[in-house]
Amino acid sequence: MTESVYKIIELVGTSASSWEEAAKNAIETASKTLKDLRIAEITKLDLRMENGKVVAYRARVNLSFKYEK
Repeated sequence: MTESVYKIIELVGTSASSWEEAAKNAIETASKTLKDLRIAEITKLDLRMENGKVVAYRARVNLSFKYEK
């Protein structure tokens, strides 16, 4: 097995429809500028409300990617 080094960053994705979509938005946005994404871990789910109604779902995601040599 080759030795590797990975960086872990924390992102918050949002969606008007679901937590799954919020997580997907965070990962897909990060993938536009980061390469070799490896693992995503959902660490927290919450939502935003206005006037007693849910207006946004939020997913906090730890995302790892491999450092290039």
